[in-house]
Amino acid sequence: MTGAAADLLTLHAAVAVGSAAVVAALVGGVTGGGVTAILLPILVLYVGIQEAVPIVTIALIAASVSRVAVYRRDLDLPVVGWFCLGSVPATVAGTLLFTRAAPGFLTRLFGVVLIGAVLWRRLQPRPPADLARPWFAPLGAAFGLLSGVSTAMASMPAPFFLAYGLCKEGYVGTMGLSVFVGQLVKLAVLGRASFLTGPVVVSGLMLTPFVIAGTVLGKVILVRVSERVFVALLEIFMVGTGLLFIVRG
Repeated sequence: MTGAAADLLTLHAAVAVGSAAVVAALVGGVTGGGVTAILLPILVLYVGIQEAVPIVTIALIAASVSRVAVYRRDLDLPVVGWFCLGSVPATVAGTLLFTRAAPGFLTRLFGVVLIGAVLWRRLQPRPPADLARPWFAPLGAAFGLLSGVSTAMASMPAPFFLAYGLCKEGYVGTMGLSVFVGQLVKLAVLGRASFLTGPVVVSGLMLTPFVIAGTVLGKVILVRVSERVFVALLEIFMVGTGLLFIVRG
């Protein structure tokens, strides 16, 4: 861990990151993604990549738990099972890479992932027309490896969940449970590697109410705002930040 872990999220940083968390959740409420894509780069600037990832992981777990609790009756558990069959071991591998790589390399890799997430959204690969449950195993493996290193592509599986036929409550709950299991595994690996210090845990818990507040405000305020504008701004932010991380490391 870097020295920044000793005083994570001072008052100034807490205000800046908390505001970013609210904005990220607002955008996520409109676009269906982008929460970690906005929040994680801001955290990296303040505390470094090795502290930012576990902090956001804690916030994501809290968000996933709330979604699962709300939509527990609409879960497609077989889909979750197939997805986790691939995602759990791949998440362990990706997270181990994260814990053992140099911070400069990780920051540059995160920059590449941010830009890759924009390209993924633009290309929007078409899932198989007859998407069956076993397809979620390799999908989970790809997602687990990427999310083990960072959480910038948290919405990557979305088109496949939708193509399978999940919608509304079933989509939100099933994807929430799938992400929750992977992030829980990731948190366990981070804890075993001593990346979960007291300040990191406290900082992650501090973000939870900001994310919840942003989600609530998103439904109230942004329902009438153009999604295209927010997506464009989000993509510009991600590409710009990605290039900055690649150049500066």
